[in-house]
Amino acid sequence: MFLRHLLVLLAVSLPASAASPPGAAHRLEKATFAGGCFWSMQRDMEPIPGVVSVISGYTGGTKVNPTYEEVSAGDTGHAEAVEILFDPAKITYRQLLDHFWRNVDPTTVGRQFCDRGPEYRSEIFFHSAEQKMSAEESKREIERTKTFPEPIVTQIVAAGHFYRAEEYHQDYPKKNPIRYHSYRTGCRRDARLRELWGKTPES
Repeated sequence: MFLRHLLVLLAVSLPASAASPPGAAHRLEKATFAGGCFWSMQRDMEPIPGVVSVISGYTGGTKVNPTYEEVSAGDTGHAEAVEILFDPAKITYRQLLDHFWRNVDPTTVGRQFCDRGPEYRSEIFFHSAEQKMSAEESKREIERTKTFPEPIVTQIVAAGHFYRAEEYHQDYPKKNPIRYHSYRTGCRRDARLRELWGKTPES
């Protein structure tokens, strides 16, 4: 966590990601996931075919309009999360769930990789009864097929208000590739993902 705070202090604010294509909004659906560092979740989910946009932010807590510093203090109840707009004609919610599971460590409570604290928990925030059912089914499938011995502790809860994070957090890996790579490597995110799931995008 200290390394992340240091990197944030060095970050340079740049414009946010491009908006969704004109005319696409009427057919898009929303998914919200927490998987530790939202830099990494945004970086891992954006390239997926059918994903239109990924926004880093905060959700799951009680503080209105939280700041990064407040969330990092661990007292807001919020998790670092990503809000995903996707085209269901190109990718299903269940397929997005498959990508989510394989980009997190679902065996740890209150942390992900080197980042510790409740704001770094893994969590699925469903937006409909159908999403809740899909999430629960996917969790049961992971529990049935997983090769690692630890239990799955990722929670599935109803989505609440999502607060967009500060602009310097949006697409941080693209804006600061060297610093981000140093953080991700030092955090052993990909090493742990390989232990859990096998091959990762960076393998």
